[in-house]
Amino acid sequence: MRLTETLTLALYSLLARAMQPLLRRKLARRGRSEPGYLHAVEERFGHYTQPPGQGYLWVHAVSLGETRAAAVLLQAVRAQWPDVPVLLTHGTATGREAGQRLLRPGDCQVWQPWDTPQAVAQFLAHFQPRVGVLMETEVWPNLVTGCRRQGVPLILANARLSDKSLRQARQWAWLSRPAYAGLADVWAQTESDAQRLRSLGASVSAVLGNLKFDARPDPLQCANGAALKQQFKRPVVILASSREGEEAQLLNSLRKNEQALHAVHWLIVPRHPQRFDEVARLMASHGLRVLRRSAMGSAGFSSEPGDESALWLGDSVGEMAWYYSLASVALLGGSFEQLGGQNLIEAAACACPVVMGPHTFNFADAAEMALQSQAALRAENLDHAIALALSWVAHPQDLRMRSESAQVFANAHCGAVDRSVQALARFIDQRSA
Repeated sequence: MRLTETLTLALYSLLARAMQPLLRRKLARRGRSEPGYLHAVEERFGHYTQPPGQGYLWVHAVSLGETRAAAVLLQAVRAQWPDVPVLLTHGTATGREAGQRLLRPGDCQVWQPWDTPQAVAQFLAHFQPRVGVLMETEVWPNLVTGCRRQGVPLILANARLSDKSLRQARQWAWLSRPAYAGLADVWAQTESDAQRLRSLGASVSAVLGNLKFDARPDPLQCANGAALKQQFKRPVVILASSREGEEAQLLNSLRKNEQALHAVHWLIVPRHPQRFDEVARLMASHGLRVLRRSAMGSAGFSSEPGDESALWLGDSVGEMAWYYSLASVALLGGSFEQLGGQNLIEAAACACPVVMGPHTFNFADAAEMALQSQAALRAENLDHAIALALSWVAHPQDLRMRSESAQVFANAHCGAVDRSVQALARFIDQRSA
């Protein structure tokens, strides 16, 4: 490592260590609404109650979306290497909760180590992984440096990098370039991602596609959602994985447009569980009755007399396939504020066409492919999106074509998981020899 890089990393490490008290306070604050953040806090600083281990395939999936992608990869990995134990790390409570369902006997799950040399070194010494796989975007300078020093190949899989993230990384090039250059391998989702990653010094060996196309929705959830959908006289339009500010936009639009309010059943599913109660209060403040999924039991939502002005709140985790199968159209959360958009592939896999806003930079290539496949349309704003959604549901033949196009789009881009397992083989088999 060059002297300037060494000094830069040392300065960054001092700052990361100084920020540890702030991280503890942040976790305590988040833990008031999400108790999962209060669990095993010391793991983040390299202190573990689990016995030491070795030979793990370590997969880091920071949050819920990355954990879902990891689930697809791990299913194929276990079929190929059934005796290799898995170490899962996460950064968010929702990611860790979802990851628990992926564990098998012999596996382990802990928090991602805070990016100080000490925490990283203790993590690597305790678990001794044979190879590390970072899902999508998580590249930390000390984590990369620690793995390189310990001889642990560190791979960035299902890698994506938006133009916005590239601009931010270039502002911190003195840190980001050595980190990306220190990765053992990078497998990009698209050629555009590969070009952006290479511009930061990453060694991109292959463009393998997006693992999320290989994620199949829960068939029972799809069947139950589709069956309930047939019982409603009015179609369902979902604001899916909504982010802060978007629910207020929708509610203000509906308050000004009574016809739109009563034309369909409106379902809001917030992206983050800690906002469920906040969004319920916001919905009620508009003078509308709120029917919460958590209060409905196995019956799902109802369509009883008097429900015409009720709004539905999807306040549950792990039921997106059910919500999408229940809906006729999805408005894509995160795309109506400057947040980059959420994953539209999951909706398409459930044959639910999508109306997305102007901000989809997190999934730019997938969004463009969905537009070309007629599985989606882009709206200028949420008012425009509502109009497009209502136009679709008013024309069943057009809606049916869009639904079929969404399913075709989702199925047409599978195969990334098989390609990723083949690429991973040279690291696992080499380390096993």
